[in-house]
Amino acid sequence: MVKQAHRKTNQAAGPHGKRHSACRLLFCVFSLLSSLSTSVVAQDDKRIPFAQAAQHAVERSQLTLPGSAPFHLKAHIAEAGNASPEFTADIEEYWLSPTKWRRTIQSADFSQTLIVNGDKVSERNTGDYYPFWLRDLVTAIFDPLPMLEQLKRFPGVVDLPADSPDSTSCMQMQVPSGTPLLKTTLTYAFCFKGVSGWLHDVVTPGFRGRFQDYKPFKDKSVPRRIAFNPGPSIDIEARIMDLAPLARVDENLFAVTETTPASAQLKSLQVGEPTTHALLLSSPEMQWPSVREGKTSGIMSLYISVDKSGHVREVWPFHADNPELSASACKQVRQWQFKPYVNGGAMQMESVLTIAFEAKQGPPIPVLANAEARKLATHIVEPKLPAGTAAKGTRFVLRAVVDEQGKLLDVRNPKQVKPALFQAGDRALRRWQFRPYVKDGQPDRFYADISFVVK
Repeated sequence: MVKQAHRKTNQAAGPHGKRHSACRLLFCVFSLLSSLSTSVVAQDDKRIPFAQAAQHAVERSQLTLPGSAPFHLKAHIAEAGNASPEFTADIEEYWLSPTKWRRTIQSADFSQTLIVNGDKVSERNTGDYYPFWLRDLVTAIFDPLPMLEQLKRFPGVVDLPADSPDSTSCMQMQVPSGTPLLKTTLTYAFCFKGVSGWLHDVVTPGFRGRFQDYKPFKDKSVPRRIAFNPGPSIDIEARIMDLAPLARVDENLFAVTETTPASAQLKSLQVGEPTTHALLLSSPEMQWPSVREGKTSGIMSLYISVDKSGHVREVWPFHADNPELSASACKQVRQWQFKPYVNGGAMQMESVLTIAFEAKQGPPIPVLANAEARKLATHIVEPKLPAGTAAKGTRFVLRAVVDEQGKLLDVRNPKQVKPALFQAGDRALRRWQFRPYVKDGQPDRFYADISFVVK
């Protein structure tokens, strides 16, 4: 099932040549889809084929297409609000053409210098594992829609607004996933921004990104911020700090003194679940914690990244019938062991992994009223609303989700308040800080129903 959706923004809360067919699985599955439904849109919206929208978005923004202007780029990657080196990296690239470029990546546990000069490739790595989160963002900077060729064969239309730069038009795809015994579907999404049709969001298990802050460079508009949200409360962002024409070329930058054979290059391939299960050596029985809300049994889909020796290095949630169990599942699956994946040489392996869960019912999560929650808050920010958004004195309630350490994990809208009120309240609540809530002598998670009043 494929859905095309057009909505106002305020209504909704491998690098070129190196990705190595990482989206192959995605579009083998897409080829099974045949039904298409579209939403009703205003007559003055511009309806164009989805493939054309994707092609147009890439042509307008991708720096590394044939014929593009040579450039020098510096980017910094960091987790929002967190100076920890775990998700920090620096990227630098000198680019002349798709067959002549040099890239350096520096992070705490992995670094790479990659030079492509015609048919010669030099790759020098420090560390034996190229992290999925890092590769995703590096790919997004230089190849924002790595599955474009497959998307060109996909049917459907998107409806770009005639006059609204702040809207998004999305194609959502319900993709079959799982195993013969554990069948499920996953939602993939491709969203385009405003009248221009700039790429805005890509959501698939193996590649995700939100593209923001477009600015001109030569004949293109390039997103200077790319966000990657692989899991709850983890927001990693790549910022292009410097992008300039490469006017003077130092040929020494592109000199390949020693060629790295393909079998020795650090590659990663997305494989299907049958292959993943065939390579599984060890998978300790899952121990599920009690569930405090939601379903006690169901299915979840995780995305795993495995290093060349078969060790699971990253596990990220993608879909779960009960998201409360995702953190426990990710932690346990990291202990699984696989045979090395070999395809002309040992490679990193990525895959969707479908798991069934069966848990017991636990005590409910306490819900704190406004007054009690505000007493726990150590930093409070009230929402700011543009004049005329709502009548003065209008009261609305949003629910904050807070962990045992007092960290806000999410903002929910159980009362279904209007989008403008929700967005303003959400922005304010994201800046709140809480002391831990203590119950029976132990810190506990809690919900806080925070009440706001329009001034």
